[in-house]
This record gives sequence, structure tokens and C-alpha cells, in this order.
Amino acid sequence: MGQVLGCVQVDQSSLAIKEVFGKYDDVLEPGCHCVPWCFGSRVAGALSLRVKQLDVRCETKTKDNVFVTVVASIQYRALAEKAVDAYYKLSNTRSQIQSYVFDVIRASVPKMELDATFEQKNEIAKAVEEELEKAMSAYGYEIVQTLIVDIEPDEHVKRAMNEINAAARLRVAANEKAEAEKILQIKRAEGDAESKYLAGLGIARQRQAIVDGLRDSVLAFSENVPGTTSKDIMDMVLMTQYFDTMKDIGASSKSNAVFIPHGPGAVQDVASQIRNGLLQGNATQS
Repeated sequence: MGQVLGCVQVDQSSLAIKEVFGKYDDVLEPGCHCVPWCFGSRVAGALSLRVKQLDVRCETKTKDNVFVTVVASIQYRALAEKAVDAYYKLSNTRSQIQSYVFDVIRASVPKMELDATFEQKNEIAKAVEEELEKAMSAYGYEIVQTLIVDIEPDEHVKRAMNEINAAARLRVAANEKAEAEKILQIKRAEGDAESKYLAGLGIARQRQAIVDGLRDSVLAFSENVPGTTSKDIMDMVLMTQYFDTMKDIGASSKSNAVFIPHGPGAVQDVASQIRNGLLQGNATQS
């Protein structure tokens, strides 16, 4: 109906190209316009000014001969001030952009190894954007943003990379576990040494206390019982210790069998052995 009356409506964020007898005449902005068809005027087509997105998948190989698929996302739009160029100069904008993306990616990625390709995604995107900006500005298009959204190696390569990563992590875990075991053993050895040291101090103090007790007993007995000799007192002390030991062994439910001379005369033998040992030790030192 609008064409019959010679009125045309142009939507927001769009431009219309007006021709007269097939020749470009004007760019119609959003709103209502009079296009008298009877005088040869017509709307040749519309041009959207909205930002469009084109996803490009490009297969190439890296410097270390690994084939990867690079997925680039190109965001572009037509410029209002260059609407004529954008409408007339390109017949297929998406194919043109795709060709430039292929060219830049296949020139950049083969110079990098696989790990560097993942690390330098921004540099690849920047190179694509600069090349597209130079090429597409002549056709009335602006490159808004270029993103490298994904880099996909071959499935076997991905599996190998995961196995390498897993092996490295296992190696680190094994080292950490060994280090922890080492620290645990060191701490256990230090604790054992400290325990034995303290046990030695306890035994030394115990023996010192026994010696002091025996000395005090001998001195007290000598003072209270005149006429006794040191030998008699030592024999009596050893006899007392002997019976205390036998009593403890008999009272314990978990004690092992101990075969020792159990007659009262055995104390005399024990005392003789102690005296002989002391005499031999003194003779050896002299």
C-alpha cells in the first residue's frame, strides 16, 4: 500500500537506498519518506546498522605440527556515513570477512607452538582485527570486536596433553608425599632421641637416689647398731632387695619365669660377685 501511494517507512537502526531509474539517488534515514514510483523512484534495499556477529572456524597447524581448529568471533556493523559503499561494493560481506580471517590465522598460528597458541590468543585476535579493520573500512564496515573464543586441538592431542598434565601432578604429589614422610621420620627420630635422653636422665637419677639411699641406710645402721661392719650392712641390704624382687615377681600376673638362685645363701654369692667386680675394676684402673 505504501508503494502504491509512494510512501516508504524505514525502520530504526536501518537505512534505505533510494534509486531513480536504477541509479543511486539518496540514503533514506529512519522514518516515512515519499518515493514516487511513477517518476522512476524506488527503494533498492535496506541496510541494517546493528552490530552483527560472524563465527569463523579455521583449521590450521602450529609450529610443532599439531593441527588445531581456531574459532574466531567477529563483531561488525555498517557505517551510516558509508552506507553507499556498504551496500554497493560488497555482494557477500560474511564471505569476505571469513576470507580475511582465514588468511590472518593461517599466517599467524604456524609461527607459534601449541602452548604458545593458547597463551597468545589476544595477539592472534589483535592481528585479525587490525587486518580486517584495514580491509573492511574501504567497504563501509567497522570491526567492533574480534575474539578468539576457542582453540581446539585434535582429540588425541588433547588426551595426550591431559595425560602429561596428570603425570606432572602425580609427580609433584609423590614428591610432596615423600617430603612429608621424610619430615615425619625426622620428627619421630627426634622424639625418640629426646625420649631416650629423658629416660636416661630418669635412670641416672633413679640410680643416684638408690646410691644415696643405700649410703644413708648404711650410715644410720652403723650409728644405731655398734659393732657392725660395712660388709654386714651391705649383705643385709642386698637380702632385703632380694626378697623385695622375689615378692614383685610373684605378685605380677604377667611376669615371665625367672630362674635365679633363691636360697638365702644366694645373697652372699651376689654380694661376693659385686665385691669381686669392684675390686677387679679398681685393679684394672690402677
